[in-house]
Amino acid sequence: MEKISAEVIGKFESEGDANKLVYAPLKVPAKYRRTRVYMLEYEGKIEPAKDFVQRSLVDDYADEVFFTGEPAVQGFSFYIDYGMKPGALDLEKEAILSSHKGTGGFEIVSLKLVQRIYIFSDPSINSERFVRDICNPAIHVWSVTDSDGRKVA
Repeated sequence: MEKISAEVIGKFESEGDANKLVYAPLKVPAKYRRTRVYMLEYEGKIEPAKDFVQRSLVDDYADEVFFTGEPAVQGFSFYIDYGMKPGALDLEKEAILSSHKGTGGFEIVSLKLVQRIYIFSDPSINSERFVRDICNPAIHVWSVTDSDGRKVA
């Protein structure tokens, strides 16, 4: 079984004001950038898997895809990965899996979809407030990774 990670980022999107992510204004300025990460476990060859991702999950005109497994954005303070809890209804995941049926060269064993939010801020801002305001503990699982690549939450 092989694994592939694809991070998709909008070519024409830029950093936005992080106050849009929280319920009450932040005390210091902060920016954010949003991406999507698709993690596939599959059996078969890597090229058909990459082709499927490129063809089905990426808009060639508006998106870029990174298969490196490294963050697609640099200079962040931390990032939050969040997605649906296992067993929760995930319509995007179901649509991707059904669109894959009949595609040759590889078979998807498991698929994990993650929204990634990069935060660019002063070190005084921590992730707790963002997690509390972005993630719903009833339906989401999440993790926080600092700029050194350490999982901190």
